[in-house]
Amino acid sequence: MTRAALAEVLRPALTEGYAVPGLVCLGWEDARAYVAAAEAERAPVILQAGPGCRAHTPLPVLAAMLGHLADEASVPVVIHLDHGYAIEECRQAIECGFTSVMFDGSRKPLEQNIEETAAIAALAHEAGVSCEGEIGFVGYADGEHSAGTDPEEAARFASETGIDAMAVSIGNVHLQQDHSSNLDEARLAAIEAVTDLPLVIHGGSGVPTDQRRRLAANSAICKFNIGTELRQVFGQAVRAALDTNPGSFDRILILKSTEPDIERATRALIQGLGASARSPS
Repeated sequence: MTRAALAEVLRPALTEGYAVPGLVCLGWEDARAYVAAAEAERAPVILQAGPGCRAHTPLPVLAAMLGHLADEASVPVVIHLDHGYAIEECRQAIECGFTSVMFDGSRKPLEQNIEETAAIAALAHEAGVSCEGEIGFVGYADGEHSAGTDPEEAARFASETGIDAMAVSIGNVHLQQDHSSNLDEARLAAIEAVTDLPLVIHGGSGVPTDQRRRLAANSAICKFNIGTELRQVFGQAVRAALDTNPGSFDRILILKSTEPDIERATRALIQGLGASARSPS
């Protein structure tokens, strides 16, 4: 199936009441397991290349790897640049074949964030690519503190940038290792009242699964980014493989052994967001 742009998978989610997982990719094995899970569930999926992944693997290599998976998949697959911090990085991603870019100007003053995000959204749209922006600041567990999204600023940001999806800060935190980031639903409702854009939750691993399920079905949140939760599954699978066979040393066999556990966890995640059976058979 052809690669999908972010807008192509989020607009149906907004209309029909579900959310699409934005899955953080760190290598071949987890990315392949994510696509296998999406195919098993007949669900769209978003493969995300974040800053950590890009620091380890060059962007053109990631584009080729994720693009191959998307081109061979039987369901819509979005290839998404997560947390791009500069226009040149976003431009390179577009030129390499990414179908979606997220520009993160959330640490910048509002006017600068609007101006730069709008420029990147225009660049993306000219190439037939989607653009996600962030307003407010989503903090990091044991790191930078969050700054909640102001609904009035969100309204300006949505209308003046031309983005396809808007990441918001409503109690979500990056790199949370448990489900303790209870989202502020009153702030969410105030944001929903001033824009009709699909909303994105970064740090989705920290959101309680019941709240994720409910908001996927009943709010404008159409994308939950999930990284830590699935990295934990990967780590546990590696440990189990080595504990089972302490003499194992073959990198390919060790890493390949993680894929069934990652696929199972991803299938459960897709089901919990209501995204199963949303793609053609």
